[in-house]
Amino acid sequence: MSANTPFDDLKERGFIYQCTNEDALKDLLQKEKIYFYVGFDPTGNSLHVGHLLPVMAMRRMQMAGHHPLVLVGGATGLVGDPSGKSEARPILSREKVAENVKCLQAQLARFISLDNATFVNNIDWFGEMKYLDFLRDIGSKFSVNKMLTAESVKMRMETGISFLEFNYMILQAYDFLVLKEKYGCRLEMGGQDQWGNITCGTDLVRRIHHEEVFGLTMPLLMNSNGQKFGKSAGNAVWLDKNRTSVFDYYQFWRNTDDADVQKLLLYFTSLPKDEILTLTAEGANINRAKEILAYEATALAHGDEEAAKAFAAAGSKFGFADPERKVFTSSNIIKVDTAAAMASAASDLPTYELNMPAEGIWIVQLLSDAGLCKSNGEARRLIQAGGAYFNDERITDMNRIVTAADFTDGAAMAKTGKKNVKRIVLK
Repeated sequence: MSANTPFDDLKERGFIYQCTNEDALKDLLQKEKIYFYVGFDPTGNSLHVGHLLPVMAMRRMQMAGHHPLVLVGGATGLVGDPSGKSEARPILSREKVAENVKCLQAQLARFISLDNATFVNNIDWFGEMKYLDFLRDIGSKFSVNKMLTAESVKMRMETGISFLEFNYMILQAYDFLVLKEKYGCRLEMGGQDQWGNITCGTDLVRRIHHEEVFGLTMPLLMNSNGQKFGKSAGNAVWLDKNRTSVFDYYQFWRNTDDADVQKLLLYFTSLPKDEILTLTAEGANINRAKEILAYEATALAHGDEEAAKAFAAAGSKFGFADPERKVFTSSNIIKVDTAAAMASAASDLPTYELNMPAEGIWIVQLLSDAGLCKSNGEARRLIQAGGAYFNDERITDMNRIVTAADFTDGAAMAKTGKKNVKRIVLK
């Protein structure tokens, strides 16, 4: 069954970790369409998948009719959030931060519809602010004793925290105040480590305007191995395709552990909950569920066309989980013309040009000549072990002769092992 309210929807899909006043916020989201915000600091020129949980929560709130304020902090990015950090971030130049702001805004616009969203940058209100005015009007509302109890500060007190970073939570709190005054913003959402910063904002609004606004955090996302989500072989998986290719991005999601698939489908796709539960039920085709997860996540970050190419390229290398499309899904993956997408994806694969003899060519010789095996002997051993494929079919006949009739439009695919694949074209 679908959720009754936007709050229920977030809760059922696992987005909610802490909330300042759960009952009141649930009632508000049911009765009114509100402005809410999520902030991102441009400390780099790309987000990675570890940043995406608040983005997806923002997307679901927007789908329910609420208005996102997408804040990319050109001012707070100059300071650096100490939350979750054991040491200070490098101080970036104003020019670099401004460049990063543009990059992050472009990435976030792929997930959030511009028809009902407002992008804001806190440099607009901090850039010309007078320091004494800020100290008197805002700094006077904060207790240093209370600030010292924040987890982000306590952890850093052990190694040393600069006065610059100590001010960060006041700056973030002021963001909430400005957005409340300018847009009527009622809610800030963020990651679990943002709780202290968010509640500073709700307290500041209460002190100045004597109104209740709300804060909500999402859980720290870990995989089934207890590792922080968003890493692949120790490296971050970036949304910038120049840092993580679209194919590698797709494969990150496709290689999800079985135990994590349901959770990640709930978080990182817009598929209905009931459909997700069916896709991941005991006995279901879990590899098809992984394909759907990978396709949907890649389509959000890079578009359906790129997702289709990645899906086809992965399928041509490693096989498709549901080639006959027996598994029901509302995902656009079912609209992919696999043959056409594979042809497009094949252009990116290494190619071997073959002068086909009139009598054909021995499959062992072809694998060796194409560079998929170092020798005929290695090709024989791979075939005997069931590790060689021609046009997605396992080669079982050691004496098979390949002819021009085995090629479609002058091209065929050959694969050895899990990763070695070549497109073979007739000259």
